[in-house]
Amino acid sequence: MTPINVDDYRSLARRRLPRMVFDYLDGGAESERGLHRNLKAFAAINFAPRRLVDVSQRSSSVSLFGRTLPTPFVVAPTGLNGALWPDGDVALARAARSAGIPFVLSTASNATIEDVAERAGGDLWFQLYVVQRDLAQQLVRRAKDAGYRVLVLTVDVAVNGRRERDLRNGFAIPFRQTRRSVLDAVTHPRWALNQIRHGLPQLANFARPDATDVNAQAALMRRQMDASFCWEDLQALRDAWPGILIVKGIMTSTDARRCRELGVDAVVLSNHGGRQIEDVPAPIDLLAEISNQNAMPPLLVDGGIRRGADAVKALALGAKAVLLGRAILYGLAAAGEQGASHVLEILTAEVDTTLALVGCPEAERLDRQFIQL
Repeated sequence: MTPINVDDYRSLARRRLPRMVFDYLDGGAESERGLHRNLKAFAAINFAPRRLVDVSQRSSSVSLFGRTLPTPFVVAPTGLNGALWPDGDVALARAARSAGIPFVLSTASNATIEDVAERAGGDLWFQLYVVQRDLAQQLVRRAKDAGYRVLVLTVDVAVNGRRERDLRNGFAIPFRQTRRSVLDAVTHPRWALNQIRHGLPQLANFARPDATDVNAQAALMRRQMDASFCWEDLQALRDAWPGILIVKGIMTSTDARRCRELGVDAVVLSNHGGRQIEDVPAPIDLLAEISNQNAMPPLLVDGGIRRGADAVKALALGAKAVLLGRAILYGLAAAGEQGASHVLEILTAEVDTTLALVGCPEAERLDRQFIQL
């Protein structure tokens, strides 16, 4: 099968990965209402196309933090990508670099901050989980020294959401060798051979001689973050980080406004892809309300983006760009860097087609007149 959309890549990923690994990629919190709400929210938004507009020449580019991106996409921070494909973080970063868009490396990556910078390059951002204060400061220093331009603080994981698929499968890093997991692996030989050949993934940022901390690794895997991290700590981080600072996981206008007051450069409206708490709104449903208020920072959004049309809807409702999580991971899991790059090509083509069909020749001219309210 030659994949022509993101859902085709999801099917290929499901075929290639063991069930426990696919469920880690694909699953959400508890009964997964939040995950499905994210998808349904985009489907519920309709366009209001403008006709008799010259769309013979079109541009999908957007301006973000003083740079022009050829497409409105940012590769979102995602952990344990080495379980999907060997050197998954490097493969994603290279796909992002080839597309001319930013890549956000997760604290829970399987390649180090330095390794991704050296082997992939591009417009690199670093996502921070605060597990332990001293360790967080060390990671931030390493990101700065390695040339990462943007720091993305994730704030919606005070404790780990109950991901029931992972609980049932006993998913963990390192992989637990049970009879069920071994059978799962051997029935997916291409995945298993790649893992054997390249070595099982580990939390690489915690495995360096100057960063080894078994307790920190275990805490990160269980998402046992520093639940005491608060607004005062955000202010201290803002003071310490000289570059662009984004806060990811904001879900209210009150919190977005306070981020701006503290000097945060942008926020990501996000419910963690429905992986933390399921009974919260889809971020796209919050976007129009929050972007319409005064004193808001620049807004990015993630959660449920599977089509280029979804990105167009988000831009029309006030987003500066969108973050891609599962969509590009399906491509990575199916075909590595090539699959991730193809997903970006598919979504970029869909954005261009959508711009033409809604009568807007430039992505930066999108606004609410193109949405049926």
